[in-house]
Amino acid sequence: MSEILGIHHASVLVSNTEAAVNFYVNILGLSIETSRPEMRFSGAWLNAGSQQIHLLELPNPDPVTDRPDHAGRDRHTALFVSGLGEILRRLKEANIPFTQSRSGRSAAFFRDPDGNGVELIER
Repeated sequence: MSEILGIHHASVLVSNTEAAVNFYVNILGLSIETSRPEMRFSGAWLNAGSQQIHLLELPNPDPVTDRPDHAGRDRHTALFVSGLGEILRRLKEANIPFTQSRSGRSAAFFRDPDGNGVELIER
């Protein structure tokens, strides 16, 4: 019998790989995975603990306007973090708006430079 063992990666469409890598590495603290093979499009693989986020610089078929202000009410990638306060400080310094969870959890929601929703949950 086969079983799902976990999530390997989530893919995120971006319009500019360099800007997206800057955001995910320098603001969120992910690291670049160097094993990405040559592909016909730009992108990057990033390590998020034992999983990955794959940035794909491809045309986005989804609307990027009129999305909910609160990224938690939209498609988003949720990441466990330690030191949420430090990441929120970096978001503030970069003038990236975020909202904190209204449920009482230690969590925050925001959007990356391409409008993709991100949730950080303190573990």
